[in-house]
Amino acid sequence: MKELLEYLVRALVDQPDEVRVESFEEDDGTVVFEIGVADDEVGMVIGKGGRTINAVRSVIRAASIKDEKRVLIDVVDGD
Repeated sequence: MKELLEYLVRALVDQPDEVRVESFEEDDGTVVFEIGVADDEVGMVIGKGGRTINAVRSVIRAASIKDEKRVLIDVVDGD
């Protein structure tokens, strides 16, 4: 799943080398992915009205069904 998420996000941005995806699992079994991109490309990942990130979340959620895991995706600041 992490590889799929990285692939999708890298395709959206102009600086794919700046993309980083970190994941961890919470106590309840939820897998959290944190996406980091270059500061000026956060808007490209989120999209107008959040449409792009919601589409990415839908794809990853669909891929996570076979693993029976709950998945959350956050876009974090490049700080």
